[in-house]
Amino acid sequence: MDGSSARFTGLDWTVLIVYVVGIVAFGLWVSRKIRSSGGYFLGNRQLPWWIMIGQSFSTGTHAENPVAQAGATFKFGFATIWYQWKNMLITPFYWLMAPWYRRCERTTIGEIMEDRYGRGMAMLYTVFAMCYFVFNQGTMMKGAGKAVSYAVGPESVSPNQVVLVMVAAFVLYSFFGGLVAAAYTDFVQGFLIVVMSFLLIPLGLWAVGGFSGLRASLPENFFDLYNESSGVTGFTILMLTLNGFIGITAQPHILTMNATGRTERAGRVGQTYGSMVKRFCTIGWALTGLIVAAMIVQQDAQLDDRESAFGYACLHLLSPGLTGLMVASILAANMSTCSTFMVNTGALFTKNFYCIYLRPQAADKEQLLVGRLSGFSLTLLGVVFALSVDQVLDAFMFNETLPAFLGIAVLGGFLWRRANRYGALAAVIVSLAVYYTLNYQQAGELRLVYKWLAAPYGWATLAGVVTFVGVSLVTPRENAARIERFFDNMQRSTDDEGMPADGPKPLAADRGEDLLLLDLPGWLTAPRWHNFWRRYREDLVGFALAWLTVGLLVLTAWGLMQLGR
Repeated sequence: MDGSSARFTGLDWTVLIVYVVGIVAFGLWVSRKIRSSGGYFLGNRQLPWWIMIGQSFSTGTHAENPVAQAGATFKFGFATIWYQWKNMLITPFYWLMAPWYRRCERTTIGEIMEDRYGRGMAMLYTVFAMCYFVFNQGTMMKGAGKAVSYAVGPESVSPNQVVLVMVAAFVLYSFFGGLVAAAYTDFVQGFLIVVMSFLLIPLGLWAVGGFSGLRASLPENFFDLYNESSGVTGFTILMLTLNGFIGITAQPHILTMNATGRTERAGRVGQTYGSMVKRFCTIGWALTGLIVAAMIVQQDAQLDDRESAFGYACLHLLSPGLTGLMVASILAANMSTCSTFMVNTGALFTKNFYCIYLRPQAADKEQLLVGRLSGFSLTLLGVVFALSVDQVLDAFMFNETLPAFLGIAVLGGFLWRRANRYGALAAVIVSLAVYYTLNYQQAGELRLVYKWLAAPYGWATLAGVVTFVGVSLVTPRENAARIERFFDNMQRSTDDEGMPADGPKPLAADRGEDLLLLDLPGWLTAPRWHNFWRRYREDLVGFALAWLTVGLLVLTAWGLMQLGR
């Protein structure tokens, strides 16, 4: 199919309008029972495991993901999948870390930081988190704008117009329905994201002559699962993995992804396997990039902006009706995430700023109103950032890197009892200073968003970790009673056992749910090894199954790249 026949028709508009109206109506319908801040911010911690999977997958998958991945693969080959698969090798650890956030029994990571390090670090984290949400929403909006504009036709709609339509839709149901509306619409929109990931592939393979046509058109190294010519070296993958492992703990929405299920296992399953679904979809995005690269060669065409590759495929491969479905799917990928981010932003502002510094006596209804209004206002700042973003991949990696520097403090607070506020603050300052200094030397100019490079990130992280440990050791300890209370919570199950509200929660060890990844120096003591298999049964079995899933995904990608030989 040529590009001239692939225009946005009346059928496409019908599909798109039905989607937008339908998802807004569904979100508002789900919203009807939201009456409290607990329901708005956390869904009263009653989401079933299947909704948790959909929430994790949809919130973690944005329109800039296929845009950036297809563009990178189009330019350098399949091995660039590791930019998106940077969290592949840490996904099994999600199973181990998920209970942290539920057992803290807090609404935001900022509150956890206050419990662990005091109010000053909580305020620093809150400022960072709100900036993170603004930057991320802007990046996602620009990613959707680029893809949709190219698919519909740049002369018909601009990326900025796409942004405005998308914001108007998700803000409406998120404002009224909070996390419940966001989670349930995420689940529905997750199916459309899967459609977005794979719809182009059969049409593209037919257009280029199948896998044999791909191989005849492209260099052999474009089909490697790993090679250094793609710019993704072993060291780069290691740094991307480290970036993901540390950064995921500090991403402001991670508490929502883990702590809103009916049980701890619902949180584990949701975060771990929702992420696995995204890893699977990444294969589809990378294959789409290869298809576009072959199309450009076969048509003797030119694509100046590599991040137009996904939109180019939509424009040249989709027939009327399917184009509308693809545009709806791209919007679904972003609206699902932005709605969750809007709710989390409101929770951060309300719980960590408004209720502490402005109105400590605020009633629940007042907190609900403030959460709605602040989430809406900060989302509008994301629109402003969207207008300034150029390369989506660079912005995506920037958004993934910032939490890693705060993550030194967050992760360290769970892994090491001796960690204190002085070490946490010093680690953030030093790691950011080293990161920007090295990037400034590399680029020759000062920017907010630099192209992600493994070496500056690696040195910045090393400096931050060394500073965190060193400063914590030479400065006063945190209050012993507060730290003991924090770690005691980590050792108790939060599943409903019918216990009195003022009674102690049951010990997780008695249920086989003790945590392997907690207070690492404690492994040097004999009591930690007592009844090892029985105490850590949930962690050990789930961790092993998650690694098996990782192996199957990698094997699938490798096998796919062997076709057509």
